[in-house]
Formats: sequence, C-alpha cells, structure tokens
Amino acid sequence: MSILRVLLAIFFPPLAVIDKGCGSFTIIFILTLCGWIPGVIGALIILNKSKK
Repeated sequence: MSILRVLLAIFFPPLAVIDKGCGSFTIIFILTLCGWIPGVIGALIILNKSKK
C-alpha cells in the first residue's frame, strides 16, 4: 500500500479503489455515502487485501 493510496483512502475513499473494479468502487461509494468512517475503513481493507 503506497502513501498516496492511503491518503486517497482517507480523503476520498472511492477514488483510492477505482482501479480495483466496479464492485469495489460501488461498495466503497455506498459506504462513504452512509458515513465517511465506514468508507475509509472499507477502502483501507480493500487496499490491504489487494497487496497479494
């Protein structure tokens, strides 16, 4: 996980996961609409899992 991705995940979570697929983007977008914190947590989880 790069520093740029982490900063994007903190300030605008959907933008951080946009290259992970439409499903990830949609889920994070909905979580961000529900609240900023769930969006950030979801984005960081997706970014951490894609490290493999």
